[in-house]
Amino acid sequence: MPARDDFQYTILRVVPSIERGESMNAGVVLFCPRRRFLGARIELDDRRLRALARDLDPDTVRPHLDAIAAVVAGDPAAGPLATMTSSERFGWVAARSSTVIQPSEVHTGLTEDPDATLEHLFESLVR
Repeated sequence: MPARDDFQYTILRVVPSIERGESMNAGVVLFCPRRRFLGARIELDDRRLRALARDLDPDTVRPHLDAIAAVVAGDPAAGPLATMTSSERFGWVAARSSTVIQPSEVHTGLTEDPDATLEHLFESLVR
């Protein structure tokens, strides 16, 4: 049996109105330190977002999700945040915020294949 390593993940949620408390899942970020894996799968469903918040233009949300993906990937275009360690970048993404894009609490698990686990979580929690 292949070795299983611990991982942490957070779900990225779009929260159009904090006062109303409604949200929709738009992505998953997974961190597996022993495998040196930090990855994100993000997809904004325009139709679902419009059903939740007619006045929120998906084109105003998408660049922020793209910026998170760039930080997770360590893309130099994302600025100083992208130069942090994987652990620090995951911590930044998972930090609580009061913006339109909010992370869930951090969840944990065991995985043999972090990429496959990320895909499974994305399919079951976002799509």
